[in-house]
Amino acid sequence: MSANEALIVGLVSISDRASSGVYEDQGIPALQDWLGQALSSPWRAETRLIADDRATIENTLVELVDRSGCHLVLTTGGTGPALRDVTPEATLAVADKEMPGFGEEMRRISLNFVPTAILSRQVAVIRKQALIINLPGQPKSIRETLEGVRNADGEVTHVGIFAAVPYCIDLIGGPYSETNAQVIKAFRPKSAIRSA
Repeated sequence: MSANEALIVGLVSISDRASSGVYEDQGIPALQDWLGQALSSPWRAETRLIADDRATIENTLVELVDRSGCHLVLTTGGTGPALRDVTPEATLAVADKEMPGFGEEMRRISLNFVPTAILSRQVAVIRKQALIINLPGQPKSIRETLEGVRNADGEVTHVGIFAAVPYCIDLIGGPYSETNAQVIKAFRPKSAIRSA
Protein backbone atom coordinates (compact mmCIF):
# COMPACT_ATOMS: atom_id res chain seq x y z
CA MET A 1 0.00 0.00 0.00
CA SER A 2 1.18 3.51 -0.84
CA ALA A 3 1.97 5.70 2.14
CA ASN A 4 -0.18 8.43 0.59
CA GLU A 5 -3.19 6.26 -0.23
CA ALA A 6 -6.37 7.69 1.27
CA LEU A 7 -8.25 5.64 3.83
CA ILE A 8 -11.76 5.01 2.50
CA VAL A 9 -14.27 4.95 5.33
CA GLY A 10 -17.84 3.76 4.91
CA LEU A 11 -20.23 5.55 7.28
CA VAL A 12 -23.59 3.82 7.65
CA SER A 13 -26.41 5.26 9.74
CA ILE A 14 -29.11 2.66 10.39
CA SER A 15 -32.46 4.15 11.37
CA ASP A 16 -36.01 3.57 10.14
CA ARG A 17 -37.12 7.07 11.09
CA ALA A 18 -34.08 9.02 9.88
CA SER A 19 -33.96 7.10 6.58
CA SER A 20 -37.66 7.87 5.96
CA GLY A 21 -37.20 11.58 6.77
CA VAL A 22 -39.07 11.65 10.11
CA TYR A 23 -36.04 13.33 11.68
CA GLU A 24 -32.58 14.40 10.59
CA ASP A 25 -29.80 11.83 10.86
CA GLN A 26 -27.17 12.71 13.48
CA GLY A 27 -24.94 9.63 13.17
CA ILE A 28 -23.15 10.37 9.90
CA PRO A 29 -22.45 14.06 10.73
CA ALA A 30 -21.10 13.00 14.17
CA LEU A 31 -18.80 10.42 12.58
CA GLN A 32 -17.57 12.81 9.87
CA ASP A 33 -16.87 15.50 12.45
CA TRP A 34 -14.98 13.13 14.74
CA LEU A 35 -12.91 11.54 11.96
CA GLY A 36 -12.08 15.01 10.63
CA GLN A 37 -10.53 15.86 13.99
CA ALA A 38 -8.98 12.44 14.67
CA LEU A 39 -7.31 11.50 11.38
CA SER A 40 -4.20 13.42 10.31
CA SER A 41 -3.61 11.40 7.12
CA PRO A 42 -5.74 11.47 3.93
CA TRP A 43 -9.21 9.91 4.11
CA ARG A 44 -12.57 10.15 2.42
CA ALA A 45 -16.05 8.93 3.31
CA GLU A 46 -18.71 6.89 1.55
CA THR A 47 -22.00 7.59 3.36
CA ARG A 48 -25.22 5.59 3.48
CA LEU A 49 -28.45 6.29 5.42
CA ILE A 50 -30.57 3.13 5.53
CA ALA A 51 -33.49 1.49 7.34
CA ASP A 52 -33.27 -1.11 10.12
CA ASP A 53 -33.64 -4.00 7.69
CA ARG A 54 -31.28 -6.96 7.80
CA ALA A 55 -31.08 -7.56 4.04
CA THR A 56 -30.51 -3.86 3.38
CA ILE A 57 -27.76 -3.68 6.00
CA GLU A 58 -26.03 -6.80 4.65
CA ASN A 59 -26.22 -5.54 1.05
CA THR A 60 -24.90 -2.11 2.07
CA LEU A 61 -21.91 -3.59 3.93
CA VAL A 62 -21.06 -5.88 1.01
CA GLU A 63 -21.36 -3.00 -1.46
CA LEU A 64 -19.13 -0.69 0.60
CA VAL A 65 -16.39 -3.31 0.99
CA ASP A 66 -16.57 -5.25 -2.26
CA ARG A 67 -17.44 -2.50 -4.73
CA SER A 68 -16.62 0.86 -3.11
CA GLY A 69 -13.30 -0.43 -1.72
CA CYS A 70 -13.76 0.76 1.86
CA HIS A 71 -10.94 -0.13 4.27
CA LEU A 72 -13.04 0.72 7.34
CA VAL A 73 -16.82 0.72 7.76
CA LEU A 74 -18.43 2.32 10.81
CA THR A 75 -22.12 1.69 11.42
CA THR A 76 -24.28 3.51 13.92
CA GLY A 77 -27.63 2.34 15.24
CA GLY A 78 -29.56 -0.90 15.49
CA THR A 79 -27.44 -2.68 18.12
CA GLY A 80 -29.84 -2.89 21.07
CA PRO A 81 -32.25 -5.65 22.11
CA ALA A 82 -35.36 -4.25 20.33
CA LEU A 83 -37.00 -6.37 17.66
CA ARG A 84 -35.90 -4.02 14.86
CA ASP A 85 -32.26 -4.00 16.05
CA VAL A 86 -30.53 -6.37 13.61
CA THR A 87 -27.24 -4.62 12.82
CA PRO A 88 -25.05 -7.20 14.65
CA GLU A 89 -26.75 -10.12 12.88
CA ALA A 90 -26.30 -8.46 9.48
CA THR A 91 -22.67 -7.64 10.25
CA LEU A 92 -21.83 -11.19 11.36
CA ALA A 93 -23.57 -12.58 8.26
CA VAL A 94 -21.10 -10.84 5.91
CA ALA A 95 -17.98 -11.50 8.03
CA ASP A 96 -14.88 -13.56 7.30
CA LYS A 97 -13.58 -13.12 10.86
CA GLU A 98 -15.06 -11.81 14.09
CA MET A 99 -13.05 -9.33 16.20
CA PRO A 100 -14.70 -9.73 19.63
CA GLY A 101 -12.34 -7.41 21.51
CA PHE A 102 -13.95 -4.34 19.93
CA GLY A 103 -17.45 -5.15 21.18
CA GLU A 104 -16.18 -6.07 24.63
CA GLU A 105 -14.26 -2.80 24.92
CA MET A 106 -17.10 -0.63 23.60
CA ARG A 107 -19.42 -1.98 26.29
CA ARG A 108 -16.75 -1.48 28.94
CA ILE A 109 -16.24 2.15 27.90
CA SER A 110 -19.98 2.86 27.84
CA LEU A 111 -20.42 1.33 31.31
CA ASN A 112 -18.49 4.35 32.62
CA PHE A 113 -21.57 6.40 31.71
CA VAL A 114 -24.71 4.23 31.73
CA PRO A 115 -25.59 0.86 33.29
CA THR A 116 -27.67 0.02 30.19
CA ALA A 117 -24.42 -0.37 28.19
CA ILE A 118 -24.74 -4.11 28.88
CA LEU A 119 -27.79 -4.13 26.58
CA SER A 120 -25.62 -3.19 23.59
CA ARG A 121 -24.78 -5.98 21.15
CA GLN A 122 -22.15 -4.17 19.03
CA VAL A 123 -19.75 -6.39 17.09
CA ALA A 124 -16.73 -5.86 14.85
CA VAL A 125 -15.65 -8.08 11.98
CA ILE A 126 -13.27 -8.34 9.07
CA ARG A 127 -14.62 -8.82 5.58
CA LYS A 128 -11.89 -9.31 2.96
CA GLN A 129 -9.48 -6.40 3.63
CA ALA A 130 -11.90 -4.21 5.56
CA LEU A 131 -12.70 -3.72 9.24
CA ILE A 132 -16.40 -3.22 10.03
CA ILE A 133 -17.36 -1.86 13.47
CA ASN A 134 -20.86 -1.36 14.91
CA LEU A 135 -20.96 1.83 16.99
CA PRO A 136 -23.67 3.21 19.31
CA GLY A 137 -26.42 5.42 17.90
CA GLN A 138 -25.99 8.63 19.92
CA PRO A 139 -23.32 11.19 18.86
CA LYS A 140 -22.01 11.54 22.45
CA SER A 141 -21.69 7.76 22.77
CA ILE A 142 -20.01 7.51 19.37
CA ARG A 143 -17.33 9.99 20.45
CA GLU A 144 -16.80 8.35 23.85
CA THR A 145 -16.48 4.89 22.31
CA LEU A 146 -13.99 5.99 19.65
CA GLU A 147 -12.01 8.47 21.73
CA GLY A 148 -12.27 7.13 25.27
CA VAL A 149 -13.08 8.51 28.69
CA ARG A 150 -11.54 11.78 29.89
CA ASN A 151 -11.40 13.21 33.40
CA ALA A 152 -12.28 16.81 34.35
CA ASP A 153 -8.81 17.94 33.25
CA GLY A 154 -9.26 16.40 29.80
CA GLU A 155 -6.78 13.58 30.42
CA VAL A 156 -7.67 10.19 28.97
CA THR A 157 -8.50 7.71 31.74
CA HIS A 158 -9.80 4.93 29.47
CA VAL A 159 -8.51 4.70 25.89
CA GLY A 160 -11.09 4.49 23.10
CA ILE A 161 -11.28 1.70 20.54
CA PHE A 162 -9.96 3.81 17.66
CA ALA A 163 -6.46 3.57 19.15
CA ALA A 164 -6.32 0.01 17.75
CA VAL A 165 -8.00 0.69 14.39
CA PRO A 166 -5.05 1.97 12.26
CA TYR A 167 -2.82 -0.98 13.18
CA CYS A 168 -5.65 -3.45 12.53
CA ILE A 169 -6.05 -1.90 9.06
CA ASP A 170 -2.27 -2.25 8.52
CA LEU A 171 -2.47 -5.95 9.38
CA ILE A 172 -5.26 -6.66 6.89
CA GLY A 173 -3.53 -4.84 4.03
CA GLY A 174 -5.07 -1.37 4.14
CA PRO A 175 -3.38 2.03 3.90
CA TYR A 176 -1.18 3.36 6.69
CA SER A 177 -3.17 6.01 8.53
CA GLU A 178 -2.15 8.37 11.29
CA THR A 179 -4.09 10.16 13.99
CA ASN A 180 -4.05 13.45 15.84
CA ALA A 181 -2.71 12.42 19.25
CA GLN A 182 -4.68 15.24 20.93
CA VAL A 183 -7.87 13.38 19.97
CA ILE A 184 -6.76 9.72 19.95
CA LYS A 185 -3.23 8.34 19.80
CA ALA A 186 -3.03 5.36 17.46
CA PHE A 187 -1.08 2.49 18.97
CA ARG A 188 1.38 0.43 16.93
CA PRO A 189 4.28 -1.76 18.02
CA LYS A 190 7.59 0.07 17.48
CA SER A 191 8.43 -2.22 14.56
CA ALA A 192 5.24 -1.14 12.75
CA ILE A 193 5.71 2.65 13.07
CA ARG A 194 6.79 4.36 9.85
CA SER A 195 8.86 7.54 9.91
CA ALA A 196 7.17 10.67 8.61
